[in-house]
Formats: sequence, structure tokens, C-alpha cells
Amino acid sequence: MALTMAAMAAAATVQDAVGQGQLDRTAATRPDEIETDRDSFTFAPTTAGAQRTILEASYSFIDNRLGPEAHSVPELLVRRGLGDKVELRVGFNYEAGGPGTVSGNEIGGEDVISEYESRVLYGTKIETSEQAGWIPQSALIVQGFTPTYGPTTQSTLMAGEAFGWRFANGWEWNSAMRYGTGFVEEDAFNQWAPSSVLKIPVGERWNVHTEYFGIFSSGKELPLNVQYISFGGHVLVTKDLELGLRYGWGLNETTPNFFTNLGVGVRY
Repeated sequence: MALTMAAMAAAATVQDAVGQGQLDRTAATRPDEIETDRDSFTFAPTTAGAQRTILEASYSFIDNRLGPEAHSVPELLVRRGLGDKVELRVGFNYEAGGPGTVSGNEIGGEDVISEYESRVLYGTKIETSEQAGWIPQSALIVQGFTPTYGPTTQSTLMAGEAFGWRFANGWEWNSAMRYGTGFVEEDAFNQWAPSSVLKIPVGERWNVHTEYFGIFSSGKELPLNVQYISFGGHVLVTKDLELGLRYGWGLNETTPNFFTNLGVGVRY
């Protein structure tokens, strides 16, 4: 149902944009302002920019149906542009309580027991295409994760592609697919995380969005089936400073009741 609603909204957006004029032709038409990955679960299909750095941080609270509530902080991500199309990424996060992740930097959430863990991330993002008519803006992420504290020492891998279009009216429709490895004790499995978000500008500084995302597993003894619908937005205090808030609800009995995420992004 959520995917159907998102598809209908996106189709209406396309029709409206085409009626008004046309799709923005290239990435150069995008405004010169910060675009964080943390603004939604679907990461941005753009990079930080040549010799630019974007620092992102946030806090997530997850109200689990099974097991204890989860807290995740600081969800730190530093993105350094090596050129117009390539960035390096490093980060750190600490999680306490039950399972789950909604930040978009990671996928997973395996156990219902309370635990405490931290890990570092490292990787890269590469722009794979620039928007030109119906060709989308897109980017590929490859990231590794290594625990620094907690019940496991097993490193994991995540790779994903995001793509989307910015329309003549300023609306933006982005989607992504992620793949990740996962481990629970001796159980190794695969994870898949599809997502799609529609972003709508409200004036020059405000932006609101609605999003669907899910996390599924294959080869896992107890399969993952986590699905959310969420709403959120951000305000640009300046073109280099973003404050954002997200709120989402679980769509099935195996998904937490709700989550909240509050974050900030700075570009310099």
C-alpha cells in the first residue's frame, strides 16, 4: 500500500512537472546548498563536491514491539569530496538497547535482547550519472563496518545505489536499493533495503518529505521483514547548515511501533 501511494504521488509529480515545463536538465541546475544523506533513509544521489566536507550527526529512538527500546547516537558521518564525483566517507556510531536502525547509514537489526555496541564505518560514494532529461542523477555507495565494542568482532559490508529526478517545480523523487551482509553468532545472511522518498520544497528554506523503506533478509534463520512509512523535513539555517527531523511508523507486526530521528548537517 505504501509503495502504491508513493508511486501514485510520484506519477502525479511527473505529470505536473512535464505540464509546467520539463525536468531539470543537469546536476548543475541544483542549488548550491548542503544535501545530507541523513535527511532520509534514502541517501542523496549526489556527492559532497570537490574539496568540500559535509559533517552529519543525528540521534534515533526506536520503540520496539519486541525487546527493549533502542537508542542510536551520534550517527556521525564525515564526507570529504575528492573531486566533483567522488567522496570518502568515515563515521562512528554507538547503539544501546534493542534492535533496529533507521538512520540510513546502516541496515540491520537482528536480536531482541538488550545489548550495547559501537562501530566505525569507512567507504566511498561515486556519482554514476548526472540528470539529463529522463536519465536520473545517481550515486553508488560502498561501505564497511567494523565493531569497536560489543558482542561481535565481525566486520560487515554494505553497497547501494541511489537514483532520482529533480523536477521543474523543485520537487524531488529519489529511490535506493542497498545490499548488506549480516551475522548473528554463527548465522551469516544477506540483507536488502529498498526505499523511495518524495521531497517537496516549502519556500526557500524548508523542505518536507514522505518515504517508504524496508529491510529484508535472505538466508537468515529468523527472517527480517521490517517496513516503515515516515514523514519529515529539514530547514536550511544557511546554505551550509541543515537541521532535520523524521518520524515514522511500522507497517507490520515485525516492525517497531515508531521511530524518531533528529539530526544536523554542516558543510564547509
